[in-house]
Amino acid sequence: MKFCPLTINDVIMIEPEVHADARGFFMETYRKQRFAEHGIIRDFVQINHSQSVHGALRGLHYQVDKPQAKLVRVIRGEVYDVAADIRFGSPTYGKWVGVTLSAQNKKELYMPVGFAHGFCVLSEEVELVYACTDYYYPQGQRGIIWNDPDLNITWPVNTPLLSERDKHLAKFSEIERDFIYSALKGSRKA
Repeated sequence: MKFCPLTINDVIMIEPEVHADARGFFMETYRKQRFAEHGIIRDFVQINHSQSVHGALRGLHYQVDKPQAKLVRVIRGEVYDVAADIRFGSPTYGKWVGVTLSAQNKKELYMPVGFAHGFCVLSEEVELVYACTDYYYPQGQRGIIWNDPDLNITWPVNTPLLSERDKHLAKFSEIERDFIYSALKGSRKA
């Protein structure tokens, strides 16, 4: 596995080693020891599987009270995946990174606690799997509107298919300071 920090160093692209032959392929998508060697010392407690259609945009979501770091990968199709830094006091606060994840490229994206996550479907359909470091907590759900002018994310769609909830998410300037960078940096929550 190759661990490649992105322009926001705490967000890491993981490129698994793929062993392919005439039968198909095999790859390791997670090994606790290897992740720990690269500073990802987290236990994943829940794995989610999402299916979406072309043009769907989910996000930008995050969870407070039981915050989650995430490890995201696509098992069918292709998405443009975004992590936005909402850790107040971070040198990259209000910045975002976007990458293409696909069943073809087999890359994974790790984002620590303190990031809002969203993705837009580029293929006809997509199936996305993501591991989380804490359990889903509906009371702690939060989000930022996909087209927030302060974040200024360059999405590959102009009129995405959104859920009713995602149409009415907060602006970046309106969110609470739920994640303080200096408090996260030394904790196992990061």
